[in-house]
Amino acid sequence: MKTQRVISIVRCHAEGEVGDVIVGGVLPPPGRTMFERMSAMQREQDGLRRLLLCEPRGSVARHINLITPPARDDCDIGMITMEPTEFVPMSGSNLICTVTVALETGILPMHEPETIVRVDTAAGPVRARATCRDGKCVSVEFANVPSFVDRLDATLEIEGLGRVVVDIAYGGMWYAITDATKLGFRIEPHEGRELAIAGEKIRRAAREQLDVVHPENPDIAGVSIVQFTRPFAGVGQVTRNTVIVAPGRSDRSPCGTGTCARMAVLHARGAMQVGDSMVHESIIGSRFTGRIAATTTVAGKPAILPTIEGRAWITGLASEMLDPGDPYPTGYVLADTWGVSGTTVQ
Repeated sequence: MKTQRVISIVRCHAEGEVGDVIVGGVLPPPGRTMFERMSAMQREQDGLRRLLLCEPRGSVARHINLITPPARDDCDIGMITMEPTEFVPMSGSNLICTVTVALETGILPMHEPETIVRVDTAAGPVRARATCRDGKCVSVEFANVPSFVDRLDATLEIEGLGRVVVDIAYGGMWYAITDATKLGFRIEPHEGRELAIAGEKIRRAAREQLDVVHPENPDIAGVSIVQFTRPFAGVGQVTRNTVIVAPGRSDRSPCGTGTCARMAVLHARGAMQVGDSMVHESIIGSRFTGRIAATTTVAGKPAILPTIEGRAWITGLASEMLDPGDPYPTGYVLADTWGVSGTTVQ
């Protein structure tokens, strides 16, 4: 056996969404901040993302997280998240996976019944509170970065769908949020392919037709994900959603940053207040609980400080290798399984 690279990975999922974690074989990228490090990795090591996420080693349903030393003195670890078509500033399901792996593998010491883990992400510092019992990370609740609305009731013209009304909000990534029932969907598993096709059409239209830029970081720009929702069931009640991750497939979890963006919209519409919670349910029935902890502002824009609670489970250990003669050192994709668009970039 010959190999020019060995990458150690802990396999994990949060409420059904795969968020594997690299624990060895990859050096941290340079940079003074986690955003600079993420950008450096995207610029100089995108082949690593493709190697691990594309076939024959990965799949469109896999995410990969790299644990690094933090760039901030007030954090315990840094986290860089790689998704099928991009590096993302923040991901809730991936953060829950990363914290679970860090504690259950001993990268960070576990304290029962509760361990506080401060994670340095490209979107900013995130404080996680892990409930721990008998050596297991039972659940993780994290206080996310400020989430806010960019605009409500924006109209998109989309071929095959006509006019679609969306709310644009930030929860660590930019979301276009739309009522699935107005497009004839119930957000059921058998609708997965049709939702993915519609979601990719909406995402591309939003990126083309709407200028969306984070007011404090102009490099966080453009809608990354489309969220389909059912009408809000009320405070404390269960409301179903699914987010379509590029290049076109449903997030198996209820989506942490998507839930934060949804709560920002609901707060802006007066449907949720500080202290209120909601239960977001995914297309497969898994759940996150979101809560509005407080309000704040981002560059003068009203914003909320949301929390998300969910669970993750370690599923295995792996050593990914690259034979020097392997003809696919950065993998490959086929449109029959790789989402809708069949591309590895946004």
